[in-house]
Amino acid sequence: MQRSRMAIGLVSVAVTGVILAGCSSEPSADAPLTSDGPITLEYWAWNESQEQIVAAWNEAHPDIQVAHSDVGGGGDPSAKLVTSTRAGNAPDVALVEYNTLPAMIVAGVDADITEYTAGLAEEFAPGVWSQTTFDGATYGVPQDTGPQALNYNKARFDELGVEVPTTWEEFADAAEKIHEADPSAYITTFAPAEFGGFAAFAQQAGAEWWKVDGDTWTVDIDGEASKAVAEYWQDLIDRDLVLAEPLLTPEWNASLNEGKILSWPAGIWAAGVLYGVGEQMEGGWALAPLPQWTPGDASAAFQGGSGAIVTTSSEHPKEAAEFAAFMASAEVGQIQIDTGGYPASLAGQELTLDSEPPALMSNQDDYWEVAGEIASNTIPDLSWGPNVNVASSAFEDAMASAITNGTPLADALTEVEKVVIEDMQSAGFEVEAG
Repeated sequence: MQRSRMAIGLVSVAVTGVILAGCSSEPSADAPLTSDGPITLEYWAWNESQEQIVAAWNEAHPDIQVAHSDVGGGGDPSAKLVTSTRAGNAPDVALVEYNTLPAMIVAGVDADITEYTAGLAEEFAPGVWSQTTFDGATYGVPQDTGPQALNYNKARFDELGVEVPTTWEEFADAAEKIHEADPSAYITTFAPAEFGGFAAFAQQAGAEWWKVDGDTWTVDIDGEASKAVAEYWQDLIDRDLVLAEPLLTPEWNASLNEGKILSWPAGIWAAGVLYGVGEQMEGGWALAPLPQWTPGDASAAFQGGSGAIVTTSSEHPKEAAEFAAFMASAEVGQIQIDTGGYPASLAGQELTLDSEPPALMSNQDDYWEVAGEIASNTIPDLSWGPNVNVASSAFEDAMASAITNGTPLADALTEVEKVVIEDMQSAGFEVEAG
């Protein structure tokens, strides 16, 4: 599905009462400030790189200072942005995950900054830039990206004599070999709360959960591709070849540190998360491309990634857009590399080739080359709907219930689709099931 088609649906919502605000002056690095003297921009963002990014900007821009607030990641900051926009006190700039950006546009949070970002698209790969552009208009600047990959415990794979799987069929075979060799060990975890992870698996298999044609949205969360993915994981759960439990709990962390959980198919950012709960594993893990559903098709979806948006509440949209555009710089890219992230900009990605691998994978000399290969195969033009937060909550509830009650995961997807459609209809969207 093309981004322009999504934008048609978003604009149709705007006509019914939601204003998608834009900016008005011509972009110019030498244009005067919109107020006398230095101004301060409010910036909401999470993760370890933000303080350094803001410090670097502030040092170089004494007349445009940025005040950073950490409001947490995931869906919480998006909900706070909607609330603060309605109250008229949203920040000037905010970090927003790609999958929640359509909802921010529909809610009137996100300003059109096209006129301030001329020429910036060439600083990013097309698939990354498309995450913040709709119908030719720019609604943000990509900051980081999280193509899904296989993060695996190479030391344990080698110890058990298991080859790194290149297809999902091989992954299932590897799961069986690992559990046979060590009954207390599992190749990975199926976590019911991982909406983004499962969505990326389904997108890799060809699923399109939301698409729009004119004024009509189609929701297809329980489509053929998604159900096939659910049935794949159902089989591994039923055969006790993967753990079906939440991630990052004290129990999960202990199993990880003991070498009992051997991989995590997740975004490239996962290396930093894993190292945070198991520093003694330093050098023992490695990165590989995600296993393929179709042999020879190396495509993978994003699991995470975020962009800096300018809000419609900002009284300084030009300066706010200048700060957002700073995310394309090599300086920001290096900061992200140093703090365990993967830059969205081409300049930042180029810098990775001269950087040391993350501590968890410090013995993998080709780590950044592998990461670059994975990023180059990211599926472009993946789209999200206007109520991802509702879908995520419904997914977590339905999947947890399915695992607890021993009911099919595929049936849980049907329940999620029902909740999503009903929510969109109650908001006034014209919706049909896929």
